[in-house]
Amino acid sequence: MARREETDQEAAAPPTQRAATSVPVLGVGMVGYAFMGAAHSQGWRTAGHVFDLPMKPALAAVCGRDRAAVDAAAARLGWAAAETDWRALIARDDVQLVDICTPGDSHAEIAIAALEAGKHVLCEKPLANTVAEAEAMTEAAARAAARGQVAMVGFNYRRVPAITYARQLIAQGRLGTLRHVRAAYLQDWLVDPEAPLTWRLERERAGSGALGDLGAHIVDLAQYLAGEPLVGVSAVSETFVRERPRLAGPSAGLSGAADAGARGAVTVDDAALFTGRLASGALASFEATRMAAGRKNALRLEINGERGSLAFDLERLNELSFHDHTEPAATAGFRRILVTEPQHPYLEAWWPPGHALGYEHTFVHQARDLVRTIAEGTEPAPSFADGLQVQRVLAAVEESAEKNSVHTPVVL
Repeated sequence: MARREETDQEAAAPPTQRAATSVPVLGVGMVGYAFMGAAHSQGWRTAGHVFDLPMKPALAAVCGRDRAAVDAAAARLGWAAAETDWRALIARDDVQLVDICTPGDSHAEIAIAALEAGKHVLCEKPLANTVAEAEAMTEAAARAAARGQVAMVGFNYRRVPAITYARQLIAQGRLGTLRHVRAAYLQDWLVDPEAPLTWRLERERAGSGALGDLGAHIVDLAQYLAGEPLVGVSAVSETFVRERPRLAGPSAGLSGAADAGARGAVTVDDAALFTGRLASGALASFEATRMAAGRKNALRLEINGERGSLAFDLERLNELSFHDHTEPAATAGFRRILVTEPQHPYLEAWWPPGHALGYEHTFVHQARDLVRTIAEGTEPAPSFADGLQVQRVLAAVEESAEKNSVHTPVVL
């Protein structure tokens, strides 16, 4: 593994002294502790044990509104302390970075307050619920950057080694001029019309439905892989189930117990489909749905260029399909690349070749990249500006769908 070798003096020192003589501590405070909070906690707990980092992440405090629940989450997820007010968490001296894992309606307020308090920020995607909120967050991040602070968006799928490697191949020109990008993100957890009305189905909390939840990921990946922005879209969207039972208690992950006696309106989309054009003129198509029966977490990408093609499926996340169109036709074709070699992104610190990684490792890689960015004083990727660009695409998609699929420019 890629670890710094300890000196004899460090190895002989007590653990507390060894930490003090090695690298500085980066105290992390996290707001929210459900699905994404658990995933981020895994990343923060693990990154420093796998990678040789210039700073040591410390899980200082986690925040949630319910005292008993947040205390239990702190114990379960490995946080040293718990808070019930995110303002108190930001004010803690042992917190230098605030990690936001809450629904989108609170992202802007928490992130701006944390940046103004001098903290670094990691914010889950999508960056905000509206373009105006995302613009305010990006402006706050720009002011903070002048003071040496970092603000990054949590698009974790960029950290899948196969996707990172695909980006490298495209940047090297292996596909030549790009012509097509196809992206689909399919889930089925809302197929049952009696699935309860969680916060992800309420516009005031989530901003949008499958579009913001899933579409944000594939928009970011399309732009990341292509290395250029979307400049216009044409869209349709639909809400197939317009009323659902309300929750009988707190949600658990993506679902929860339904209250048979109370129902509420679904105010977001169940599915969104749209086409787009990249700045270079390449064409793109997107599908995001939580109503695709049998598809649990199917994120699929294909990029076609003049010299070749790349394809990826999250359900086979250690593999990348590559076709080199410059090879002789008699032997050319898609070949499977098993992305587990030490030469592949992030793999220098993990297991021997052929030993696969999983979903949770993307959050370890995210933590690694953010810690290094903070220590080196470099610009984060994806930045809040990148998150704002995605938000503008989502807004254009919603506008187009509302106007009978009319082509809608993306504000750049």
